Amino acid sequence: MVAAAKAKTSTMTEPPRIAAQDWSGVATHLDGNGWAVLNGLLSAGECRALANIYGETDVFRSHIIMGRHGFGRGEYKYFSYPLPDIIAELRTALYPRLAPIANRWNEAMAIEVRYPAEHADFIKRCHKAGQTRPTPLLLQYGAGDYNCLHQDIYGEHVFPLQVAILLSQPEQDFTGGEFVLTEQRPRMQSRAAVVPLKQGDAVVFAVHHRPVKGTRGTYRVNLRHGVSQLRSGHRHTVGIIFHDAK
Repeated sequence: MVAAAKAKTSTMTEPPRIAAQDWSGVATHLDGNGWAVLNGLLSAGECRALANIYGETDVFRSHIIMGRHGFGRGEYKYFSYPLPDIIAELRTALYPRLAPIANRWNEAMAIEVRYPAEHADFIKRCHKAGQTRPTPLLLQYGAGDYNCLHQDIYGEHVFPLQVAILLSQPEQDFTGGEFVLTEQRPRMQSRAAVVPLKQGDAVVFAVHHRPVKGTRGTYRVNLRHGVSQLRSGHRHTVGIIFHDAK
């Protein structure tokens, strides 16, 4: 089982796995597409360790069977506080890299909300509004399972970017099960993207909407994400959402 500990503040030294990413390229790809890949965020051993705790009970606060709610097929569990060490580290360390992008997007879309530099300060904002339940989650899919297109909102305070990390090895542990995004543009047909991920890779993507420059200024496009149907095997994913839930 992965050890549990409270999140560390981002004022500490940035983990090498975060510092090694091409953050300029990530920002550029997010601006142009609403998503970007972080390569090799977790090692194969870390992926297996996280996937193996799905059967534990003391690290989770709830268990959701998707088919019971019309969400698709498959299941997931929300972690409880304190989060496992590695989830706490990633949530705390990724946030300061993404907050400037989130603030720039809100400014472009004429949204007044701004996000503090430290994740702990943003969580205080969530908790003050009654959003106190942790949202990082571990998802499990089997053959025939899928996740319908959706958005992870959870309350008044929403951080506009989130991260999903693939813990399983495509074509070995499972087939099918691609991460999918759709973008709904005003007065245009929706655009779909299939994000190629390897084991340990993460995708950063827009929770709700992102700014796009048009001939008449900047407008908002709406995004949803999901997972296509697995043809075989089993797939595990970790989702890191930066706002808490009511």
